[in-house]
Amino acid sequence: MGTATRRAGQCAIAGVLTVPLVVAPALTADAAAGPAGVAAKGAMLFDSGAKKIKWSRNADVKRPMGSITKVMTAAVVLRAGHLDRKVTIKQKYIDYAIRQGGSMARLRAGDKLTVRQLLNGLMLPSGCDAAYALADVYGPGWRGFVTKMNKTAKSLGMTKTHYANFDGLPWPSGTATYSTPRDLVRLGHYAMKNSEFRAVVGRRTYTLAANREHQRYSWISTNRLLGSYRGMIGIKTGHTDAAGYSFMFAAKRGSRTLIGVVLNSSTTSEQARFTDAGKILNWGFGVRTADVLTVPPVPAGANVD
Repeated sequence: MGTATRRAGQCAIAGVLTVPLVVAPALTADAAAGPAGVAAKGAMLFDSGAKKIKWSRNADVKRPMGSITKVMTAAVVLRAGHLDRKVTIKQKYIDYAIRQGGSMARLRAGDKLTVRQLLNGLMLPSGCDAAYALADVYGPGWRGFVTKMNKTAKSLGMTKTHYANFDGLPWPSGTATYSTPRDLVRLGHYAMKNSEFRAVVGRRTYTLAANREHQRYSWISTNRLLGSYRGMIGIKTGHTDAAGYSFMFAAKRGSRTLIGVVLNSSTTSEQARFTDAGKILNWGFGVRTADVLTVPPVPAGANVD
């Protein structure tokens, strides 16, 4: 890949870096002051229990969000159900992800995986091949699936969101798929109510042993705050040249669950979204000490999305 710029969730192998559908409640801000030192162009922090926005920046400005799009992909699939359904992987899913320069779960043509397994391949390594497989089956056809994504967004009150595709890659243009911090927090609040979704996005790794139906798979989450930020429980990273490095996140401490998003924390530093999230969460949880967040290096073999 060299120095070429990456598209949404483009695979960067790293070795060295030091549900029933319900309309979400109305979101109202309760604090004007907020965390210091946050670089993101758009951001929001939501207290899920109190159902109140704690802080926001440019809450209603539309921005591309890269593979955060896949949260809606998962939500549409989970709403439809049939998670034990087996999906045969087609070569076109793999060719698409390679052609578009997208991050991959490295699926193999001919393998049969359950929808539940593919959801892990979608969310942990941000597999655009897995996204296409799910969209193709649940559309049926990817165009039908994208229509369902937009209908679901409308049902959730995401009035400033539009999906042009199923994975957040920058086609037909870099800004064709977009949302706002307010809409994305609404989506995150909805998605995290689903136990299957919480289980998937809370995993740091997921491994499938080889059997008669598929080869071995081992996936690592792109969310490096899992296991390094106390209370982190999900959700999803995203990146394109237009979106910058972005991150939807959720953390729980005691009885409080906070859900947030940062859009375009940086166009050059992929760690900036994690440090932004840590500062926002520390402020939200009322951490008064100088709690310095150390973002761990990218695990060997993991994608950077």
